[in-house]
Amino acid sequence: MSTARIATTSDLGVLATVRRGVQISPQIVDGLWLTLALAVLGAAGRVVVPMTVQRTIDDGILAAGGPDGGRVLLLTGLAAAAVVLAGACTAMVNVRLFRATEAGLAALRVRAFRHVHDLSTLAQGTELRGSLVSRVTNDVDTVSLFVQWGGITLIVSTLQVAVATALMLVYSPLLTAVVWVSFVPVFLLLRFGQRLVNRAYTRVRTRVGAMLAAVSEAVVGAETLRAYGAQARTGRRIDAAVEDTRAAQGRAMVAVASVFSTGTLMATAVLGVVVVVGAHLGMAGDLTAGELVAFLFCVQLFTGPVQQATEILNELQNAVAGWRRVLAVVDTPVDVVDPGGQPGGHGTTSPRGPARVRLRGVRYAYPDGPEVLHGVDLDIPARTKVAVVGRTGSGKTTIAKLVARLMDPTAGQVLLDDVDLRDLTAASLRERVVLVPQEGFLFDGTVAQNVAYGLRGEDAPASLAGPLPDRVRAHVEEAVASLGLTDWVADLPAGLDTPVGQRGEALSAGERQLVALARAHLAAGDLLVLDEATSAVDPATEVRMARALDSLTAGRSTVTIAHRLSTAEASDLVVVVDDGHVVEVGPHDALVDAGGVYARMHASWVAQTR
Repeated sequence: MSTARIATTSDLGVLATVRRGVQISPQIVDGLWLTLALAVLGAAGRVVVPMTVQRTIDDGILAAGGPDGGRVLLLTGLAAAAVVLAGACTAMVNVRLFRATEAGLAALRVRAFRHVHDLSTLAQGTELRGSLVSRVTNDVDTVSLFVQWGGITLIVSTLQVAVATALMLVYSPLLTAVVWVSFVPVFLLLRFGQRLVNRAYTRVRTRVGAMLAAVSEAVVGAETLRAYGAQARTGRRIDAAVEDTRAAQGRAMVAVASVFSTGTLMATAVLGVVVVVGAHLGMAGDLTAGELVAFLFCVQLFTGPVQQATEILNELQNAVAGWRRVLAVVDTPVDVVDPGGQPGGHGTTSPRGPARVRLRGVRYAYPDGPEVLHGVDLDIPARTKVAVVGRTGSGKTTIAKLVARLMDPTAGQVLLDDVDLRDLTAASLRERVVLVPQEGFLFDGTVAQNVAYGLRGEDAPASLAGPLPDRVRAHVEEAVASLGLTDWVADLPAGLDTPVGQRGEALSAGERQLVALARAHLAAGDLLVLDEATSAVDPATEVRMARALDSLTAGRSTVTIAHRLSTAEASDLVVVVDDGHVVEVGPHDALVDAGGVYARMHASWVAQTR
């Protein structure tokens, strides 16, 4: 049974999250060793200043024979050159990290987006669409912000602390020990703060996803909200989502500010302690004036990164929380596996031609739900028009989804020309089996561009943005003509170039379905799986749609989920599903004469249509 669910977040620790993220996006660490070498030079350049200060004071200003202006100028000139070189190295580090991280995060975004499409519609349905989109966009952006800013700061700051410590040891091992011992409580606090901020930002990323989902749903369903006067309660729902996000952000910032303030206080206290102890060492002759001043500069180099650590911690935890949400998507197992798309996979390619479909002992249960199909056996001969009928919830839609392999059976097999659908490559399956849903989804663009989505192989355009190539346009016009839709297209404001609007909202439901039928015609599958769409359309559109369907299904195997029994009357074979069982199979006339379940359904339908 399919149990794939998109988790709210990954349960990996911080380091494990970073390792997993780098594993998925190795471009992030491309050329890392050269970048680190440049970072070392950049960090080393920062200690030139305290060294210069020490030599300038002791050997220049306080020289035995009096101030030595020439030495002072030489030392400061050399220091300036070293600082400029260090700045150039740091700039190169920035450029290299920006390029590497952008490449890596682009790969992560593409990987996550591709994986979303590899998941079954059932798995996708476990997450709100707006929240799912936010993982591929907003959550990846949080990772980008940290890696490009916090990552640079973290690398340079770590090296700066190491170099500053080495130089402090040269000047005074005792004072160096004082600095490190004084900062032990800060390091312990940061470790505790990391866990605290981590939990806080995990809640923030979750709340942001929920807020975006609520806003997205309200925007898409704006017409329904207005129609039912539900703006006020929807507004309250969005306000609550915004307030939850604000509160979570506030709690996270309070946690960050608390840790940051403590770190700043400790840094100031450490500097005071160093001044007092250093003054005693100086009076005892163990430290020159230049060495003490240089040591204070080194302490600033040491405490600066430690104080910044809280801000870096802020960005790190925010990024890790976002990274975990992206990884939760990427690591969701694919329950409808493409055997040809796996490493070392050897899926079967099914040859084109008349399609025969068989179901053998098929059972299916939705996750955490009862079984909805119970040992279904069915044989659909090639070039046969089959209507699947039954009451709502009887299992007919589930049969259609299994035949189109939107999901796999819990038990049993669905065979296309004696090959299990699970053994077919996705490319071969989609080439032969075409699904036309009841509500044809249209992309923002023109009628022609939406029809052209059905093209396969060499004729498929590389991009559907902008005017279509002439050869693609010719295919679209041929599809429209073959389905008898030329007069309908002529009545559109701009013909095939008429914009359909977002989600096809500029067209009626019936017109959207006509576009979907033309798209299916271009796909030219051997087996069509149709969710009948003639309900809730005007009579003229219904007649046009019926004519288009006749042309589309001619000579092809067709499985139609029939909501109207007029479709069953026109089919070669009627399959009657009742409570998860196929109870009757046969031609319309034979089933009516048999006086069974179908005969009663048909008699009731006839009575209602009179």
